[in-house]
Amino acid sequence: MFITGYAVMAGAAERLVLGYDSFGNICGRKNTPVKGAPLSGQDMTNKKYVFFLNSCGLEMQSLRISSLSLCVSSCPQEQLNSLEDLQSFARNNGSCLCIYNLNISSYTVNPKAAELCPTLPVPPSKSFPLFNRCVPRNPECYSKYASVLISMVNEMDVFHRILSGILAGRDTVIGLIVLALAFTFILVLAFRFIRTLLVHTLIALVVFGLLFVSGVLWWLYYDYRNDPSTELETEKENVKFLLGYAIFSTIVTVVLLSLILVLRKRLQFTVQLFRIVGKIIGRIPFLLFQPVWTFLILIAFWVFWVAVLLSLGTAGTAQTTSGGQVEYRALSGICYMAWYHFVGLIWTSEFILACQQMTVAGAVVTCYFNRNKNSPPSHPVLSSISVLFCYHLGTAVKGSFLITILRIPRIILLYLYSILKQKESACAKCLFKCCFCWFWCQESFLRYFNQHAYTTTAINGTNFCTSAKDAVFILAKNSAKLTSISCFGDFILFLGKVFVVCFTVFGGLMAFNYHRELQAWVVPLLLVGFFAYVMSHSFLSVFEVTVDAMFLCFAIDMETNDGSAEKPYFVDQELLTFVSQSNKLTEGQKHRSVRPFQDNEDGMELQPMT
Repeated sequence: MFITGYAVMAGAAERLVLGYDSFGNICGRKNTPVKGAPLSGQDMTNKKYVFFLNSCGLEMQSLRISSLSLCVSSCPQEQLNSLEDLQSFARNNGSCLCIYNLNISSYTVNPKAAELCPTLPVPPSKSFPLFNRCVPRNPECYSKYASVLISMVNEMDVFHRILSGILAGRDTVIGLIVLALAFTFILVLAFRFIRTLLVHTLIALVVFGLLFVSGVLWWLYYDYRNDPSTELETEKENVKFLLGYAIFSTIVTVVLLSLILVLRKRLQFTVQLFRIVGKIIGRIPFLLFQPVWTFLILIAFWVFWVAVLLSLGTAGTAQTTSGGQVEYRALSGICYMAWYHFVGLIWTSEFILACQQMTVAGAVVTCYFNRNKNSPPSHPVLSSISVLFCYHLGTAVKGSFLITILRIPRIILLYLYSILKQKESACAKCLFKCCFCWFWCQESFLRYFNQHAYTTTAINGTNFCTSAKDAVFILAKNSAKLTSISCFGDFILFLGKVFVVCFTVFGGLMAFNYHRELQAWVVPLLLVGFFAYVMSHSFLSVFEVTVDAMFLCFAIDMETNDGSAEKPYFVDQELLTFVSQSNKLTEGQKHRSVRPFQDNEDGMELQPMT
C-alpha cells in the first residue's frame, strides 16, 4: 500500500489511467505548466483520449514509443485520407488531431502541416475503456506493431522478447487458455463422478498425450532445424527451445510411464479413494466453486499489481527534451520499490492460496467430525470462511510468508544463472542448478507441511506454530500407514494436470506451427503450458486438499478416540474399510503378516462408529 500511495502522490497512477501527451499534459484534467514546455499547462478537461500521430506505424527507441501523442476529445471512427479530412473531422467533432498550436484553418495551407499532423491515412480507431487510448481497429496495424517488436527482439532482454511474442500471437494465447480451462472443467467433473473406466481412460489419454507431444516436438525440431529460411536470431533460439522441450518431454514421458507400470495394481484402490472423496464433496458441493473465487481474486490482485507496477514505471519528475516535449524520468529509489513490490506479489498470491486451502480444510473437518453422517452440517464453507477471517488469518499469513522466504532465493538464483550463462562458467552453473533444485524440494515439502498445519488449525483452533508441531507429531506416528495411500491419489491427480498440459501444449504446437510468421512463439507456448498447469492445479487442488485433510482427520480420530461407547470413532465404515484393505495390500507386498490398521488398548480391532 505504501508503494501504491507513492505512485499516486507522484502522479504516476493518474498519468497511467488518464493518459498523457508528449508535452506533459494529463488528458481529462486541467494541467499546470512545465518549465521549458510551451505547449504544457493546457486545459484538457474535455480531451480525455490519447491519440498517437503515427498510430499504425509506431516505432520504439530505448523501449519508448517515439511517436508524438496528443489529448483529443474523440477518436476517429472512420479512415481519414487527407488533410481536408482532418480539417473536416476537427470542425465536425471538435477533436483536433494535429499539434495544439496549429490552427484548424491552417491544416490545408500551412507548409509544415504534414509534419504537425498525423501520418496519412489515419486508420479508424476506438477508445480503449481502461486506459483511454485510441486503439486502431485495422488488423494490419496490429501486425505492423508486432513486426516492429519482433525486429527489435535481438536488442531486448528476455522480458521484452516474451512480451513481443505474446503481443504477436495474443489471439492464439487466449484461445489456448480457454482450451486449458475447458479441459480442467472436464477433469473436475470426471473426478467428482469417477468410475473404474474413467481412471483407465484418463491414464490412456495421458499416455497418448505424452507420446504424441514428445513425437511432435521432435518432429518440429527436425523440421525447423532443416528449414533454410531460419535466419533471425529468435528463430534460431526457437530451435534450441524446441530441442530442450523435446528432451524434457521425453524424460517426463519415460518417468511417468514407468510409474504407471509399477503402480497399475493400485488402480482399484484409487477408484475407491476418489469415490470416498466424491462422497465428501457431494455433501459440500460448494467446495468445487472455491477455485473459481480464488482465481477471480488472484486475477483482480494481479491486475492491480500490474497497474501499480506500470505506475511505478511512469513515476518520476518531468524533464523537458528537444522540441518542447516532456519526459517523466524515474528517481533512483524506484528500482528498490519495484523489488519490494515483487516480494508483495509472491507473498499476497501465496496468502490467497493459503486462504483457499484453509477454507477447504475447514469444511472437510466440519463434515468429518459430524456425528450424524446422514445430516451434514449446514453451510460448512461459509462457516469455514467466517472462522478463517475471524481467528486464523495470522496462520495463513505465516504459512504464506514461509513459502515466500523459500521462493525468493530461487528467483535470485535464476537471475544469477542467466548472468552466468553468458559467461559460460560450467562449475558455477552446476552449483546454481543444485541450489535451485534444493530450494524447490524444500518449498514442495513446506507446502505439504503447511497444508497439514492448516488442517490441524481447523481441528484444534490453535495458532500456526502449535498446529505445525501437532501435525509433525501425527504425521511422524502415522506416515508409514497413510503416506502410501494419499501419495497414489496425489499421483492420479498429477496425471490429470499432465493431461491438461499435454493437450493444451499440443493445441499450441499446431496453432503456432500454422502461423510460422510469428517468430517469437516458443516462450509464449511455455507460458501457456505453465498457465494450464497452474489452472488445473488450482481446481484439482480441492481434491488434493480434501484427501490430505481427510486422512489427517482419520489419524487424529484414531489418536483421540478408542471406539468405546464413551469415545466412539467419527470415521465411517467405507473409509475405515478402505484404509484397512490398502494397508493389508501394502504389508502383503512386503511379505509381512496381515495386521489391522491399529488396535486399541484392549486388543480389539477398530470398529467404526455406529
